[in-house]
Amino acid sequence: MPPAESTRTGIHPDASVRNAGIDLLRGLAIVLVVFNHLGLRIPLKKTALAEMLPTWLLSRLNYNGYEAVFVFFVISGFLIAGNALRRWGSLERIDMRAFYARRFARIVPCLLALVVVLSVLHLAGVRDYTIIHANQSLPRAIVAALGLHLNWYEGQTGYLPGNWDVLWSLSIEEVFYIGFPLVCLLTRRRAVLLPMLVLLALSMPFTRAVLDGNEIWQEKAYLPGMAAIATGVIGALLAARWPAPSAGRVRVLYAFGVIGLLASMLGGRWLWPLLHDGVMLLLTASAMSLLIACQARPPRPPRGFGWLRAWGRLSYEIYLSHMFVVFSVVRLYRVTDGDPRWGFLWYLLALPLCWLLGMAVERWLSLPCERWLRARLLRAPQVAGNPLPATVVTD
Repeated sequence: MPPAESTRTGIHPDASVRNAGIDLLRGLAIVLVVFNHLGLRIPLKKTALAEMLPTWLLSRLNYNGYEAVFVFFVISGFLIAGNALRRWGSLERIDMRAFYARRFARIVPCLLALVVVLSVLHLAGVRDYTIIHANQSLPRAIVAALGLHLNWYEGQTGYLPGNWDVLWSLSIEEVFYIGFPLVCLLTRRRAVLLPMLVLLALSMPFTRAVLDGNEIWQEKAYLPGMAAIATGVIGALLAARWPAPSAGRVRVLYAFGVIGLLASMLGGRWLWPLLHDGVMLLLTASAMSLLIACQARPPRPPRGFGWLRAWGRLSYEIYLSHMFVVFSVVRLYRVTDGDPRWGFLWYLLALPLCWLLGMAVERWLSLPCERWLRARLLRAPQVAGNPLPATVVTD
């Protein structure tokens, strides 16, 4: 699930610069998610691109959506912990009321809107949006989505339609952040918190391996996803402890991050027999390395990649809404008896539509609702009957 921590304006003067590399990384991740959901229906390896590019590369472009979500988990942990450190000075001083208010304002408007729209489409019997499994129902899916256990519900009953299915990652992320400030306040010391985070982060290969009997639950269980988020939190703590590394160390971080990310995403068929579930640990460690490097010395965005940064900034809105575009484009492709050889051209239609829909959701739903909710939820309490000024919202 794309990081839902808002970074639209930043919380310090250099925030827009420091987020450039992070926006590129999550922009790449959300593009891979869209490619995945398109590729399940219009595989690139069956198009004319296979005459110019190796089929293994086209397959990796299509089937790295799951890995991309774990990159999002790392980014989310890094952003939220990093913003908390800058806002309150240390994690043990988190203001729980303000923390939960920010999470609520960012997450709930889009989540509620999506659940309402999907419920209407199901009741109307619209194809691709109707829950058809005998052991699933609309009321139960709503409870699972709003109760943050849709991942568990799918693990028990099977996959829900695509637009519901994307909410599995939100269930993991938000359950982590419900408990995160409590753990920070209870442990009180970084020397206690950090080893706990490290153990959780390193547990990923083992927690995935023990779930081998249930493919859906193995992919969507809480602990592996939380391990990736914990990796991001560790990255934020390291970045705060090590704010100005030397140029040489930054280059090492960038090199490890890029090589590790490419190896885990493109070389999976060779690495999985050697590392098994350890490939996911390489993926999350590489993402953490890139994030630390980006914060220490932001990369100069390559010319012509502004669109990818824009995707990164809208990653949450695109993630929740892109399946509407995917289903529409695939339906049009099939109705027109599209030639599989030219299937890649439908990607060129789907990608800008996903961005436009994400931008519309941000402009007319998530951004105004978030501002409205924060203005009320973060308002300072009254003292002796005199209202104090509302908390300034800067992130």
